[in-house]
Amino acid sequence: MVILKEELGIFEGKKILEATGNSKIDKSLLINRKVRFKTWGKHFLIFLPKNTVRIHFLMFGSYSINEQTKPDKSLRLCLRFRNGAVYFYSCAIKFLEDEPDNIYDWSADVMNDNWNAAKARKKLKAIPETMVSDAMLDQQIFAGVGNIIKNEVLYRIKIHPESLAGKLPPLKLSQLVKEARQYSFDFYEWKKVFQLKKHWLAHTKKTCLRCNLPIIKKYTGKNKRRSFFCVNCQVLYK
Repeated sequence: MVILKEELGIFEGKKILEATGNSKIDKSLLINRKVRFKTWGKHFLIFLPKNTVRIHFLMFGSYSINEQTKPDKSLRLCLRFRNGAVYFYSCAIKFLEDEPDNIYDWSADVMNDNWNAAKARKKLKAIPETMVSDAMLDQQIFAGVGNIIKNEVLYRIKIHPESLAGKLPPLKLSQLVKEARQYSFDFYEWKKVFQLKKHWLAHTKKTCLRCNLPIIKKYTGKNKRRSFFCVNCQVLYK
């Protein structure tokens, strides 16, 4: 989302001249409104003078700028400005029902300047029976962290994804919080230069780089998301 915000900087402060697409929101409320953009985790927010539009890309959402690259049936929203257009596909779009500051905890966003590591540790301690593979995907704790980041962080700090949050030693808990933020910034830099997969150490890998043993693929936690891990060097805290 941070990359999208940067790319749409050319439209910051500009008026929307036309809004089309098959989204069910009242698109007339967008016309002739100047926009600002902000992100919270995987939510992209379009600020208007009286409303805020939330775009969530779900599993398969995407976007393009200045050129429609997908068929009309997947085009949820197109915003045209005097200097170009942005197209949003296969995503969930809605107007927020309250002020963004009342909805979002900006300190939970791992890439926000207001990120609060102490608050993240406190939230983790409040869910001691939760697997870290679920806790890392909890957007109220680590807004912006996805499954790839989860797998890579846990591999780097040698924590088994089925470990319980309440069983992590204090040092490991701090490492988890610190690395979740740091890797998110690394992820962002690598993705900008199309070198993301080049830096994967565990995600989708077959062999542990440290142990030369098989990497296990398993759907872990209540979320049943894919985890890739080494049972030899990633410690199971239970």
